[in-house]
Amino acid sequence: MASARDRLIAITGGPGSGKTTLVELLRENGLAAAPEAGRAIIQDQSAIGGTGLPWNDTALFAELMLSWEIRSYRWALARTGPVFFDHAVPCVAGYLRLLGQEVPDHVEAAVAAFPYRPQVFIAPPWPEIYRTDDERHQSWDEARRTHEAMAETYARYGYDLVELPRTDPEARMRFVLRHVSH
Repeated sequence: MASARDRLIAITGGPGSGKTTLVELLRENGLAAAPEAGRAIIQDQSAIGGTGLPWNDTALFAELMLSWEIRSYRWALARTGPVFFDHAVPCVAGYLRLLGQEVPDHVEAAVAAFPYRPQVFIAPPWPEIYRTDDERHQSWDEARRTHEAMAETYARYGYDLVELPRTDPEARMRFVLRHVSH
């Protein structure tokens, strides 16, 4: 019998690599999916004049992301079938490493306490689709470095990375669903 962990599927990578498009497509096709913490936090903090923005207070932003990801994890446990995450708890550690910061003990503890399926999908940097917007301010170089930080972080925690193909969203979704069904 599969554990609950095996139903919880993380999708990671740098910004602008098609993760959110893929997760939204999975949701549109009737699958459970947790939204991206970073974008939602930026929208919420901007709406209320909060300081928990990555360009204002990286420590607060990381704490807000951690809280969001833990909440999403608990939400997912109440679901049946697979649940897809647009980033996950280990991404908070990856974000801190990207910034050259130490990963606090409580973040390490959260990574251990909230495990996902051992195979994590990672979206490679894709310059042809990369765009900035109101929430995504990262340069192309930072997007590439974020991908590297996420790959190193997930590998460090023992996850197996499955690289998503650079193809249209529907083909990416079929790729993911084939891997998940095995």
